[in-house]
Amino acid sequence: MNSRERVLTAFDLRQPDRVPAWCGASPEFRDLARRHLALADDEELSLYLGDDFRRLYARYAGPEERSLVSSFTSPQATSRTPFGVERHGYGQPFDHPLAHASTAADIERFSWPDPAWMDVSRIREDALQWKGEFAILGGDWSPFFHDAIDLLGMEHFMLLLCESPEVVDTLLSHLVDYYWEVSRRIFEAAQGAIDIFFIGNDFGTQTGPAVGERMFCRFFLPRLRRI
Repeated sequence: MNSRERVLTAFDLRQPDRVPAWCGASPEFRDLARRHLALADDEELSLYLGDDFRRLYARYAGPEERSLVSSFTSPQATSRTPFGVERHGYGQPFDHPLAHASTAADIERFSWPDPAWMDVSRIREDALQWKGEFAILGGDWSPFFHDAIDLLGMEHFMLLLCESPEVVDTLLSHLVDYYWEVSRRIFEAAQGAIDIFFIGNDFGTQTGPAVGERMFCRFFLPRLRRI
């Protein structure tokens, strides 16, 4: 039983030869582990760990000034979200571009990214290189909850949820429209070569959910269902 068969067997609620394994570590940890184990590259690390999955990514091909990994405004920044929010590593954003937005019109005027900036032309080629050996994860990560907080700031976002729901609806619609279209392009280009849609949002805090059930069902569940 190869890795892909093992994963699909488990998802089919049948007994595989062993529990499927995925290493969802950060690139920094993977690089540290690879160097510690004296392995040649990231693929050797995946094989060493018995990782049954491989992840595909679209490649950024948009304007340089909106690049995800360069041309930063802040000298300390190391990454940029598709919506222009810069941060260092996994830390807090350097600013919140929509911190003063108070109307739906403010949201509409924002410079939203074009899904066509993500190049999906090599997605199928990337998937087929594994020759059916591993389960393929694909689709855009789509962390729209995090993006909303990054753009507005946590306190402002939480206030708008209560006081101006139409503003939040407009914001979330733009965020999810973008991710929906990027993923549609990815899956269309893959032509069936992706096994699992891999997305993520973290609605939890250290002590419980970030919002209550009523608010979750009002704002976030419909967007998750759409994706």
